[in-house]
Amino acid sequence: MYPHERSLVEKHPAEKFAIVGVNSDKTVEAAKEAVKKNKLSWKNFYDGGTSGAIATRWNVNGWPTIYVIDAAGVIRYKDVRGAELDAAIETLLAQMEEIGKPE
Repeated sequence: MYPHERSLVEKHPAEKFAIVGVNSDKTVEAAKEAVKKNKLSWKNFYDGGTSGAIATRWNVNGWPTIYVIDAAGVIRYKDVRGAELDAAIETLLAQMEEIGKPE
């Protein structure tokens, strides 16, 4: 799973794209170890287990669950992976570019 996320972070500029991880391990120590072991360079938050506040509010029933959120904070895609995830990100980045163009 992580090689694809790493390639996305490397490909897209930080001012336009970010990955945020939410870890649902049983303990904060296990979450920290997972970040260290997998050499995750993006922000990661510990959610207190599989029934944590984030997992509950975001209706996460399986791991990993991937959300693609636009610049306005709207969930645009859920559980996309591989080429579909790449296409979703490219679509949103293109929309951002279009909005940012002067008239």
